[in-house]
Amino acid sequence: MKKLILFFMFFAATLFIESLYSQTENRLVALGMPGDNLNLYAILDIFQKSKTLEEFERAINDKDTNVNNLDLNNDGYIDYIRIASYREGDSYSIVLKVAINRIEDQDVAVIEVNKNRFGKVVIQIIGDEELYGEDYILEPSSSDGDTPNPGYFGYDKVYNNEYWNGVLYVNNWPIIINLFSPSFVVYISPWRWGYYPSYWRAWTPIYYYNYWDNHRHYYRNDFYRRVGYIRYPRTHSYYYSRRSSSPLVRRNRADNVYSNTYQGRSFAKPQGTVLPRSREQIRESRSGNSQTSRSVQPMRPTRRQNAEEIRQRAPSSARPVAPKAPIKRQPIQRNQQEARPARSNTPTNRQQNENARSVPSRNPIEKTAPARTNNPSRGRDRN
Repeated sequence: MKKLILFFMFFAATLFIESLYSQTENRLVALGMPGDNLNLYAILDIFQKSKTLEEFERAINDKDTNVNNLDLNNDGYIDYIRIASYREGDSYSIVLKVAINRIEDQDVAVIEVNKNRFGKVVIQIIGDEELYGEDYILEPSSSDGDTPNPGYFGYDKVYNNEYWNGVLYVNNWPIIINLFSPSFVVYISPWRWGYYPSYWRAWTPIYYYNYWDNHRHYYRNDFYRRVGYIRYPRTHSYYYSRRSSSPLVRRNRADNVYSNTYQGRSFAKPQGTVLPRSREQIRESRSGNSQTSRSVQPMRPTRRQNAEEIRQRAPSSARPVAPKAPIKRQPIQRNQQEARPARSNTPTNRQQNENARSVPSRNPIEKTAPARTNNPSRGRDRN
């Protein structure tokens, strides 16, 4: 009888714990910002399954995937998400953006793909601060060598991804292979406000409670996690210089327009699977540990410093020598006659020769009359 009672007590306690755990796991969470209607966990999962950026754009805008629930311009219809890719060296910035009207665009998120010096590819998706707040960053994670999505078979085989220090390398993702192939061309969506693909039709958004019911499993998975810092700030700075932000979205946020999706309910804030410390916190902790663990020791004086200190402390026993007055040097005065020899008035041979050439002779030159001739022909010629 006692064993039966203990069994029922254990069974009741187990049911109570399971019910409590399920309530905790199924607890609805929300950021309280427009980004709640676009789950970045699901976006990163679709990015892994896609082979090209065109396929990725079509998948996130498909109604059957139940991923896109954004209505940023508050017109009562879902917004079309465009893809624009930019490249800088071995880094890609894949931007998700929405056309708010004819002249305004709003960035939703950016997927940053970086290849390090060892040829390993790291990926992060960063939500825009207007929609998700600051430092909303997700990346794939792996434990015990598992793939991020065990149920995914790409190209009819399972990819065994490598990871180090909790960072998953995604070299074998199909879309990553396409990005770094020689035949890849940077893709920018040709669609814009008022011009959309034929396969897409806008639909009305649903309330956040129903949207959460389709995505609750992403927030408690071990394949993607939230981190607290950007791994490649230089790539993010390159993207941020061309980031698009809409004044209408900021105005709607200030007017609390996007809160209508919550139906007046309040929800708890989501907690990431892993939220490591930021780099500033790591530096502060290192500096604090270094100050407490290591005592600052004075530097050892050099030999020259020791010698100077000894001279100052121990005065010499020799008699002080009075300084002598400086000796002024007298300028040497030379006799003008000794310094410069006197010039003689007698002309030199060279001067005599020049004078002889330049002075003409005073004796006149006598001209002799031509001699007369008796040649008769000469007289005829003159006549």
